[in-house]
Amino acid sequence: MLQQTRVEAVKPYFQRFRTALPTVNDVADCEEERLLKLWEGLGYYNRVRNIQKAAVVLKEQYNGALPEDYELLKSLPGIGNYTAGAIASIAFGIPVPAVDGNVLRVISRVELRREDIMKQSVRRKVEEDLLAIMPPDASGDFNQALMELGAMVCLPNGLPECDRCPLIDQCRAYAEDCVMELPVKAPKKGRRIEERTILVIQDGDRVAITKRPNKGLLAGMYELPNLEGHLTEQQAVDFVEGLELTSLRIQPLEEAKHIFSHIEWRMIGYVVRVASLEKTSHQGYYFVNQKETEGRYAIPAAFAAYTRYMNIRLGQTKYRQEERERQQ
Repeated sequence: MLQQTRVEAVKPYFQRFRTALPTVNDVADCEEERLLKLWEGLGYYNRVRNIQKAAVVLKEQYNGALPEDYELLKSLPGIGNYTAGAIASIAFGIPVPAVDGNVLRVISRVELRREDIMKQSVRRKVEEDLLAIMPPDASGDFNQALMELGAMVCLPNGLPECDRCPLIDQCRAYAEDCVMELPVKAPKKGRRIEERTILVIQDGDRVAITKRPNKGLLAGMYELPNLEGHLTEQQAVDFVEGLELTSLRIQPLEEAKHIFSHIEWRMIGYVVRVASLEKTSHQGYYFVNQKETEGRYAIPAAFAAYTRYMNIRLGQTKYRQEERERQQ
């Protein structure tokens, strides 16, 4: 959960997830729709799918427990060198490195390394160098110390707090006054811009949702009907009537934007009120009320700007409101 998500945002999700699915076997056996609903609002849904895939392997091959072996940990879905190294060293005391962005930043500055830290060859070299100096009986402490140094002192954004760094006397970047030049990262490729039109198709308290394909962006998630490009009101009405629905009124909604890792959606929207959702025979559409959607169907945060017109709260917004209601 902490990959790509802040600690404070994760805490309530983690508690709910553990309460709903307390064991590895529970995760392995969980229906996908429920799993995605528990994750709703955290984004990057392949993370939770990999959690379930790994849980299935643990249930079937390891009696529901993590293997105490670095290479076997790496073989689990969703687990790479860093996560395997963290588990192996901290949980099992196995002397292997756990190199994340914090550690790469610390090493780049302390040793004045100007290689691109996004390259796998650079990461492997750092892992090899750390393994050579790692205390075999305190590998977990060693890895956690480097992680915390990067997170709390050798900061990623803004000025690092060099005056309270225990490695200040050994830091070559500090000695040469070039701390802010490191680490070196190749610039990211620009995101692809996609224009979308989002449709809130309503009949009373029910709305139309559909399910995305099982592969690709937001795979297998539920969503509001949406189309490529920015449609005019007439084009939106034509689409709705093509679903064998009778449109009564159309209302333009505000523009919105959602940023994925490699794509940026620039959206416009319409509320289209129709005579009766029951009359459509178009396959692939579900007509649900607010309670059903909030309790069962996982809708990505990309649609949050428009789900409020359905009186539907997603992810963190929903959980904050529920907490406020409990406290009143």
